[in-house]
Formats: sequence, C-alpha cells, structure tokens
Amino acid sequence: MTVGVVGLGNMGGRIARRLVEAGEDVIGHDLDAARAADAGARAAAALAEVAAADVVLLSLPDSPAIEAVVDELEEHLRAGQVVVDLSTAAPASTVALHDRLGARGVAFVDAGISGGAAAAEAGTLTIMVGGSADALATVRPVLDHVAANVHHMGPSGTGHVAKLLNNFLNATSLAATAEVMVAAKQSGLDLAQFLDVVNHSSGVNFATLNRFPRIIEDDYLEGGLTNALMAKDVRLYLEHVQEIGAPSLTGAACLGVFELAGALGYGDQISNRVVDAIGDIAGGVRVQQEARANQ
Repeated sequence: MTVGVVGLGNMGGRIARRLVEAGEDVIGHDLDAARAADAGARAAAALAEVAAADVVLLSLPDSPAIEAVVDELEEHLRAGQVVVDLSTAAPASTVALHDRLGARGVAFVDAGISGGAAAAEAGTLTIMVGGSADALATVRPVLDHVAANVHHMGPSGTGHVAKLLNNFLNATSLAATAEVMVAAKQSGLDLAQFLDVVNHSSGVNFATLNRFPRIIEDDYLEGGLTNALMAKDVRLYLEHVQEIGAPSLTGAACLGVFELAGALGYGDQISNRVVDAIGDIAGGVRVQQEARANQ
C-alpha cells in the first residue's frame, strides 16, 4: 500500500525513512520541503497529494496543527481510508476528529508513540492505539515496520490518553532526576558511581538508566522531544485530569521545571537539557564536568 506521512520532523522523518527502508511506497509532506528527500520519500507539494495514499500518518506538534491539517485533507479523503495520528494530542480533539471523519467513512486512529528517536530508527517503538479494531488491523502491517509493541487501548481517544499519562511519568522522572543530579554534583559525589547506586536501588527510572549515563559524558542524545514540547505534553495531561476530575498533586511542579527551561532559553532544545536549566539557577552547575574530571 501507499503510505502518506504528514510531518517529517524528529519522529515523522525517522518513521518515514524506516517505512521506505522496509519497502513501502511513501509520500511525505512537510513545511520544510527538503525533509521528504532526507527521509527517502516522494515529496508531496500539497496535502491533497498525500490524501491519495491508502494510509495517511500524521506526526505533528499539537492538536491545533492536527486539526488544521485534517481541515485541508478532509475533502480529498475517501471512504475506506485510514488516518493514523502518531502525535501527542488532546484526547477530546482526537475524538471529535474521529467522529467527523467517521461520518465520511474515513477511520481516524489515535496512535501515541513512545521510545524516542532511537526506537523510531530501529523500528522498536511502542504504540498505544485508540479506535476501531478493524482500522488497526488495516494499518497493522505499516505499524509493524516501526514498532516492536502495538497495544489496542480501546475506543477513540484512549491511545492519546495512554500517551499523555506515560509522558507525564516520563517528564516527572526526567525533571526529578535532573534536580537530583545537580544536587549530587553540588554534594561532591562521583556522578557515574551515584547513577550506578541509583540504578540498583529504589530510585531507578528511565532517566537514570537511559539518559544520564550519556548526559554525564556530555552526550545529550540530541534529536528527541524538546523542552517546549515536554511542557506542552504536561499541560495536556493537566487539562485531561481536570476534565475527568482526577487530582494531580505533582503536575504543576513538573510543568514549572520545563517552563523554567523555556524561560532560560532551552525551549527548542532537547528536554534532557532541563538539567542545564536547573544547573543555571544553582550557579552554573554542569553535571557532565564530573565525567571529564574523572577521565
């Protein structure tokens, strides 16, 4: 089948390239026209060209961008097509788009992805899907090229809900670990040894296992989610829990950390650099200097 991809940034571009390498016929569209060639895809000058594909994948920054793209795609879509939204989006907007396109016979599937740039390149993403089981079955061969785990979470919106909950945990562990690593540096601890201790203790988390062993070696794992997008995801989480009446006692503090990073000039940089923002207000602490000192 022909696969259209709208949004060829950090994640969409890697996903498109992975599909091309798997032998799929991929047509891509991005505001930066050069990105289609970078991904090895055929370039679509207009969204109407992407709408001719059998399956359309969206990888966009937020719900307003998704809604704008769907507004332009809608008149060109045909009954029986499937649109898969790989973005992190507001579940209420997702459900509205699902209902709207469903009235035209077009399936809209929300498919939150997790694993980051490295997993996209390796084809080992985890995908959380909301929408009909039949629509998922149609696009499953495409998703299997980029994912090691595909979970059908339930009806429309549940994939994006699962993604928001997961991303909040990701944001919280990153923010807390960054704070602790700055404190560890200020306390005079050997940071590599400290991480080894944490990773064999109850404080272990994704950031201690996968992020900070690289960060203290001055490798920020560039190319992933930015601080601005992490803040956006936390805001979406807070909006969702407010809508459903669930408490969030740690959400505001977590959001404040990534908003601080944005205010200090790190908004468009990878979220791992939140540790530098915390280091800035600690007097200019840089945790990677510890690794250099021990070499």
